[in-house]
Amino acid sequence: MFFDPASRELLRTRHNPLTPEQARSLRGARPAGPPPRPSAEPVRVQRRASNTGVIMVVGQKIALGQTHKHQTVTVLVSDTTLAVESADGEVRVIRRITTQPVRSIKGQRPRTATSVS
Repeated sequence: MFFDPASRELLRTRHNPLTPEQARSLRGARPAGPPPRPSAEPVRVQRRASNTGVIMVVGQKIALGQTHKHQTVTVLVSDTTLAVESADGEVRVIRRITTQPVRSIKGQRPRTATSVS
């Protein structure tokens, strides 16, 4: 986990590449401090809707409809809700059903094929 040392606010999580045996054998290893506390305000992320208008945030699929296909939307992720803000100013609030942390902030850009001459 990566967190701000001053406020202990959680910034990002990553999986540990070490096995438990490798972690125990580290020289100078010491127990972790108090667990970091999550941010009090919602995390703002961006997602790009698929061909069918579906986005995925924190492991939860959200169907926006085909009118939103290929659009980039902003999602405010809180503990209990996901607020989806579209480009036309519409805001949808959806109940959050997962407890996964936010892993990526930016949505994916459209992939383009390179032409070979």
